Amino acid sequence: MSKPIELPRSVPRNFTDRLGRALASGFFLLHAAFLPGVLAAEDPQRAKVLSTLAEMSLEELTNLTITSVSKKEQKASEAPAAVYVITQEDIRRSGVLSIPEALRMVPGMDVARINANQWAISSRGFNSIYANKLLVLMDGRSVYSPLFAGVHWDVQDTLLEDLDRIEVIRGPGATLWGANAVNGVINIITKTAKNTQGALITGGAGSEERGFGGIRYGGKINDRAYYRVYGTYFNRDDSVDAAGRDARDDWDVFRTGFRLDWQPTSENAVTLLGDYYTGETHGLFPTSFLALAPRPTFENDIRGWNLLARWKHTFSESSEMELQTYFDRTERLSPEFSLSIDTFDIDGQHRFEIGDRNEAIWGLGYRLIDDRDLGGTFASFSPDSATRQIFSAFVQDEIKIVEDRLRLTLGTKFEHNDYTGFEIQPGARLLFTPHPQHTFWSSVARAVRTPSRVESDARATIAYVPGAGGPATQLDLVGNRDMQSEDLVAYELGYRLQPVSRVSLDLAGFYNVYDRLQTLEPRLPAFVLNPPPPRLVVPLQFSNTMEGETYGVEISSRWQVTDFWMLNAGYTWLKMQLHLDPSSRDMSSALAEQDSPQHQIHLRSYVDLPYHLEFDTAVYYVDNLAHQRVQSYVRLDVRLGWRPTQNFAASLGFQDLLDNQHPEFGSFQGIGSSELQRSVYGKLTWQF
Repeated sequence: MSKPIELPRSVPRNFTDRLGRALASGFFLLHAAFLPGVLAAEDPQRAKVLSTLAEMSLEELTNLTITSVSKKEQKASEAPAAVYVITQEDIRRSGVLSIPEALRMVPGMDVARINANQWAISSRGFNSIYANKLLVLMDGRSVYSPLFAGVHWDVQDTLLEDLDRIEVIRGPGATLWGANAVNGVINIITKTAKNTQGALITGGAGSEERGFGGIRYGGKINDRAYYRVYGTYFNRDDSVDAAGRDARDDWDVFRTGFRLDWQPTSENAVTLLGDYYTGETHGLFPTSFLALAPRPTFENDIRGWNLLARWKHTFSESSEMELQTYFDRTERLSPEFSLSIDTFDIDGQHRFEIGDRNEAIWGLGYRLIDDRDLGGTFASFSPDSATRQIFSAFVQDEIKIVEDRLRLTLGTKFEHNDYTGFEIQPGARLLFTPHPQHTFWSSVARAVRTPSRVESDARATIAYVPGAGGPATQLDLVGNRDMQSEDLVAYELGYRLQPVSRVSLDLAGFYNVYDRLQTLEPRLPAFVLNPPPPRLVVPLQFSNTMEGETYGVEISSRWQVTDFWMLNAGYTWLKMQLHLDPSSRDMSSALAEQDSPQHQIHLRSYVDLPYHLEFDTAVYYVDNLAHQRVQSYVRLDVRLGWRPTQNFAASLGFQDLLDNQHPEFGSFQGIGSSELQRSVYGKLTWQF
């Protein structure tokens, strides 16, 4: 293999960024100029056979059914919220191999890979490894960690071919979903068992993907009951540091699960599903920690299982009831930090009409969370185990002010938690459709992020600085049982336009006002002799001494150029302004406004070529992250697929073609930044 060309050290990085953008632009110009001629030359009758994009036209994409905005089925184009739906075809054609990577497609989302097994993912700012203002659901089961206030993305996975869609709501969703649905809601929805009948085998390998594969079988019990079982495994290589050395952060996970869908009568439907997973992630301690760490690297064993049951009863076309319950166990075990979390949840809802103009929905919920500290070197909880309860209720009324033209939705969520007591999260949404091609919407809502167990009860070492001829300095995070909920009041405006059948445009603007944001306040230091070595310990206690405003614009568009060529484009502009209270001595929390890019652009193209070939490309531009010391970059991904039949597909994926290696996010807990490498992989999928 030839050695990649390296620019002289005197060449500034922004030059390489401009070069990358120029290459990407030139690539798409050639793409646009050349492909229409190829398609035009193709025999029209054969083209009908080749086209997979025609299976889902732009009109069908615009009218996709979603459930995350109002907890009922509705068209995405009629939702009074900033909605983006990632379809199964998007996932397949993009060539992504994980759910976090698929989220790059969504305007308003900040997606940065920290290393081989960790991501920083947020909506509308405040990005970090534990972005705490984004609620994530998997088939209605919350995967937001109540211990850390965030999502462990290394265990949020399934067989990608079984995904039906990913619904992404930017902006608050607390009126229905409750606390922590502050800046967005992601609902990952799998296909029904009836739609995954037969066998499927998929697998592949590549330069960074050492190996990945999955197998699924779906069967029929009778005309009303269907099931599927599946298993997946992947093993991903290390990322590298700035010098090109392995960061020792490889990752592997095995997962298996099942789903059963049973409709005993026309009015009743039952769903039962569950998963089990086990795997390992690895990492490297910073050199400064070696005086405290038992070894230079760590191994994190991750495992867990979940079981969910759902019953839906339909009274009539305008009235239905749903009851859902689940249990989830999560374990993360390492010599440095070990924990276990059990979650039991049950909730029910009822939808019905009141007269001709009102459609109401209400519900009740209960959640029990039990966690245990299993011991560790760098983090501990006091007490070492805790049980917490959350009681909730919500009510929402959709009012048809003018039939098919003007709708007003009013609602609120009532919750009681063990940290901050009673919380009310109201919201109002207005939808105006003056013409079938034009839709306007607006909303105002309140949402809160409740404190986590870490913020209340933890003590964790985050930095260790050896002394130069004197004692070392150790920085510890310290819990605060007087933590309050972070508060958001959000104002949104949106506009959707479909001027012609082949073009759609979606714009959303927002202005968010935050209060009582989390900070870290230094407390009196103490000199510690035991356990050795002797050191000065500086506590940094969690507090609520910051406020701020964020505002921005998000644009997404689709253009079905021909029956065989689809273009998707998006742009995000974000501005954050954070202010510390005069009493605060925090030195870094306000810098969080520099942890999310101000500008993001993406352009994706899906093309069906002759001879059953598919040519798919994506260009992403991400602005710099000043606080993380990450410069702006352009990412180019290319996929070449071959799909001779509906049952067999082969593909080659090329990712990050413009850079040999580059970082997407800064260091984590003092560990030097990991950099992602250019990669290639091959994949085969067979259904029968």
